Amino acid sequence: MFGEKAIDLIRELHRSRDGTLGPYNEDVVRQILEEMQILYEANQEDVAQVVQNDSDQSSLTAIQVRHDSLQRNKRCLLAYLYNRLMKIRDMRWEFGSVLPPDIRGNMSEKEGQWFSNYNRSLSSYMRSIGPRGLDLTQDLKPPQNVFIEVRCVEDRGEIELDDGSRILLKKNSMHFLPRSQCERFIRQGILKQVA
Repeated sequence: MFGEKAIDLIRELHRSRDGTLGPYNEDVVRQILEEMQILYEANQEDVAQVVQNDSDQSSLTAIQVRHDSLQRNKRCLLAYLYNRLMKIRDMRWEFGSVLPPDIRGNMSEKEGQWFSNYNRSLSSYMRSIGPRGLDLTQDLKPPQNVFIEVRCVEDRGEIELDDGSRILLKKNSMHFLPRSQCERFIRQGILKQVA
């Protein structure tokens, strides 16, 4: 039946959990595009016959059914691609400019190019704000306090803060630091905010 592969693609997208990106299903996408090509060519032949024989209207229903199948396949394919790109965009804000290897491995080549272009555009925009730029990805939620208490999850050695002071990040050590300095380390899993 026409459109079954497209519906399967949408189901696959729906099954993937929020925040995860399943592998790009290139085989099913290719099969959908091949089916669309077959439907289009069949419609072209029937339309040519209807135009030549004005009195023969018997194939109009078949043309309409194939056209509707083409439209449904197109909508499903575009929904699949759009939702994947929106997940990739959200991951840029969550993980930063470098995605984990397992997520990178699930992306198609074109999605990787789109991510690189989006990353470049976002970085360029953030550099253009103010005299020193503004990192919009730093605080994903509005901060309640400027300073937060954090616990170091792994040994990281000595780091230098923006004000020039140095701190030693040793496993299980506790620190009271500016949120702006900790956000990146919290996302990387090096520090954990103490509630």
